[in-house]
Amino acid sequence: MSSILTNTSAMVALQTLRGVNAKLSMTQNEISTGKSVGSAKDSASIWAISKVMESDVNGFKGISESLSLGQSTVAVARNASETVTDLLTEIKGKIVAAQEENVDRAKIQTDIQALRDQISSVTGAAQFNGLNLISGTDDVNILSSLDRSSDGSVSASNITVSRQDLTTDAGVYGTGTSLAANTTDSAAAVVNTAIQSDTVIAGTIVIGEQFNMQIAGVTVSYAAAAATTADVAGGLVSAINAAGIEGITAVLNTSTVEIYSTTKFEDVDIVASTNSAAGTFNIDAGGASANATGTVAARAETVTFSTTAGVSEGDGYRVTIGSANYDYIAGKNETFEDVARGLKLAIDAAAVTDIATNVIQDSTTDAWVLQVDNDGTTLAFSSTGAAGGEATGGLFGLDDIDVTTDEGADAALGNIETLIQNSIDAASSFGSDEGRIETQTEFVQGMMDSLKAGIGSLVDADMEEASARLQALQVQQQLAIQSLSIANQAPQSILSLFR
Repeated sequence: MSSILTNTSAMVALQTLRGVNAKLSMTQNEISTGKSVGSAKDSASIWAISKVMESDVNGFKGISESLSLGQSTVAVARNASETVTDLLTEIKGKIVAAQEENVDRAKIQTDIQALRDQISSVTGAAQFNGLNLISGTDDVNILSSLDRSSDGSVSASNITVSRQDLTTDAGVYGTGTSLAANTTDSAAAVVNTAIQSDTVIAGTIVIGEQFNMQIAGVTVSYAAAAATTADVAGGLVSAINAAGIEGITAVLNTSTVEIYSTTKFEDVDIVASTNSAAGTFNIDAGGASANATGTVAARAETVTFSTTAGVSEGDGYRVTIGSANYDYIAGKNETFEDVARGLKLAIDAAAVTDIATNVIQDSTTDAWVLQVDNDGTTLAFSSTGAAGGEATGGLFGLDDIDVTTDEGADAALGNIETLIQNSIDAASSFGSDEGRIETQTEFVQGMMDSLKAGIGSLVDADMEEASARLQALQVQQQLAIQSLSIANQAPQSILSLFR
């Protein structure tokens, strides 16, 4: 049945043309935008995923900027620490030169002061965008990553950079929990008394027999003039005193050679021998022997630090000599070695007459020990500690280096090593942090590239395919138009029936 009111063929052709036009419009949109998924209506799930990934890319761009800022800040601190190390090394050279007595120490001190002023200038200027990493102890967090978990939640990760305080601040002694249990004093007073060691001459003495004693590397000898132990002891006493061994004197006590040592911080070794087995030595009741050995202990009072307790930031330790207190307040990640060396710096900085200091580690217990020696009048001696203080600067004591005196030059030589090591540790720490930030920057850049590639694979159009599809749809469009034209002409055949 034919109808001039309802043209089914035209309806079908029109519907086909509409479908072809819709696909053609979509393909043309892909080609013009370059995206196969340009909005949520194109593919809701793919669009949602791509948008989440795009937000992560933008977040990583901000992280990259944060890392660049952090890397620059740490680089400034590292360069400053290395410069301070170089300047301290120059100061060490000046201090070494000052050990000679026939130099102009006043001029050397002037050079040291100029180098100290330069160090202060470097530490004060070592800031980037207002942040100085070599002043203070607070950690600095640098945003390094955004971590997205499987449930969609996001958390930030940071690279923590520890400040390295290279100031000369003395710190503030705290009033918190007592730390007195972490120190042990050897005595209640620091005295100038010599340390005594007795050598007993025993056995049968043969006239002409030679007796030798090596004390602090110096050998003295005596040939027995009489067959008595008292003669040998007296002869050795005279020989020892005549040898002029620094810090060593000998006193006769019947058949005993009493050796007194005022040598500070170093044990004095004694080796005794004889050319016969008849006469013997007995050093400090160590047992009779033809070749006896012994040691005179170093003279110094000591503060021994705990081998079990830890050290926290703000822990302050105090040594009292006479009526004066000398404090050191620990910074982050410090140990009792740092505390012992810090207290040495504090005492040396005060330049107390007749007082000298040293730091050792006990070879038996591994405990760190501060030694204090006194060449003058007896002074009270004690130590204690308290938590809750403000840390002492890493270059504390630098301002008090004075090489114009023998005592000052001696103290400076040991203390400058501590300061140099502190600046080296600071530069090393910053170098490690800078390397980590650089690695993270490269990772973040790679992560952004990967995310962009992933987004592209989800939403970007395949241009080769779209181009081929466009040509095919254009042909289909022409055929659909032709079909519609034919279908619209069909009712015209009905006119022939009315002719």
